[in-house]
Amino acid sequence: MTLAKICTTLVMACAVTGSAFAAKADKPDKLLFNPDIAQQATLTMPSGEVVNYQAYEGIFYVKNVEDSVYQTLNIYVPENLRNGDSTPIFLRTYIGGYMATTAKSPSASDATGRALKEGYVVCIPGSRGANSTVNRDGKTIYTGTAPNGLLDLKAAIRYLRYNDSRIPGNAEMIIIDGTSAGGAMSALVGSTGDRPEYDEYLRKMGAAATSDKVFASVCYCPITDLNHADMEYEWLYGCTNTGVRHLTEAQIAISDELAAECPAYINSLNLKDDAGNAITADNYKDYLKTFLIASAHKALEEGCEIPDTIGIIRYAEKPNFGGAPGRGGRGDGRGAPSFGPAGAMPGFNNNTDYVTGIDLDKYLSYVASVTALKTPPAFDQYGVLIDTPTPENNVFGNPEGVPANFTDFSLRHRLHDSSAELGKDMVRRVYIMNPMNFISENAASVAPHWFIRHGAKDRDTSFLVPVNLATRLKNSGFDVNFFLPWNRPHSGDYNLDDLFGWIDSIVPNE
Repeated sequence: MTLAKICTTLVMACAVTGSAFAAKADKPDKLLFNPDIAQQATLTMPSGEVVNYQAYEGIFYVKNVEDSVYQTLNIYVPENLRNGDSTPIFLRTYIGGYMATTAKSPSASDATGRALKEGYVVCIPGSRGANSTVNRDGKTIYTGTAPNGLLDLKAAIRYLRYNDSRIPGNAEMIIIDGTSAGGAMSALVGSTGDRPEYDEYLRKMGAAATSDKVFASVCYCPITDLNHADMEYEWLYGCTNTGVRHLTEAQIAISDELAAECPAYINSLNLKDDAGNAITADNYKDYLKTFLIASAHKALEEGCEIPDTIGIIRYAEKPNFGGAPGRGGRGDGRGAPSFGPAGAMPGFNNNTDYVTGIDLDKYLSYVASVTALKTPPAFDQYGVLIDTPTPENNVFGNPEGVPANFTDFSLRHRLHDSSAELGKDMVRRVYIMNPMNFISENAASVAPHWFIRHGAKDRDTSFLVPVNLATRLKNSGFDVNFFLPWNRPHSGDYNLDDLFGWIDSIVPNE
């Protein structure tokens, strides 16, 4: 080959290569964070303090957007960033009732505003839910059936991690916060980081090919463990069926059937108390009492008045319980839990009565008298005695908007077929929507830090749900801060001093 031909060949090769590069340049990375969209904004806190921050809004976090209304996130960076690029990212989901939520702005009245004030980066993603729809070929398609809302949160986390070098803050230290169904999603995100069960879903969505693990999960009153929540509700609240609950005979029959299934589930969890003793259906209620007693005593120490009619048992002088000391040498020897906020386990003083026990049936009747209990089944009620679906029935429905049962119990009763069983697809969907299936000792998928709160008069789900979640996590070696705040109904983002004091305790100081 002559020198001229060689030169011509090289020029042609360079031209082809250049064209290829140009073609690639024509397809920019859709998931690359654009810092140029920043807008200046301010937030006035209840104290009057003004927080200045930069807002990056309306960012799509997947390549294959199905629902542009919900599949976006917003990022907010405070002017006084706490630790520069090492500061954690506080991710708040506003999911409630398993419904869709748009990406929102920070609020001075909840944890997002407090996080900005504290100098943390804040991310608020939108996500699809049971009520999100698109029009496709003239048909209404429901886009948020399970597990899509969870997948959206995972994709948002992957977006933050993919852009970690471009977005202020440290994506290795994401703290997710949610309430109710959002608390359930926070528990799911915290327990399923990088689990392969979700990979194919996320790949089809065009999520970033990176990690979706988080550093910590904040779960307020999580409505989770859905495929066991009905039996747990009836096993606990069955004592009220003929009292304040006023159930019909048919409802009592369903309640009794569900309650009868719960002991086997409790025993299958193999939970242990702080002393290493097995927690079974036979002693579970005594274990639950320790959390309620701790809550009541802390309330008394803080000056709360507790009536004598709701089942709280107390003495006016220091009792001698004996037994092994608990947390910080302040335990009471009754097997009270060692995890919770400072002051949760009382160091008895001379200024208050001493809570020594609880009449659980009487207390549960009090809870039921404050807010009417759900009728059985509490969560999978579609077609069982009534045709009305719950939000959970809707989120497990199909893209055409038809609700579905997600437990064999309710499916059998709806179809009046004792042999009816859920299909394989439903079994898989239910499995990947339950954090209890992924928590085990030293599981790499589980966030190392957990903050779990469930109000002591919250009846939206059974106390068993948060207690089981917290206990399983603690038994598996994870850092858990759990408490049942006294007289607190179904709610979230309260006592922010407590929450952010805990965050300070788990975040390294640099």
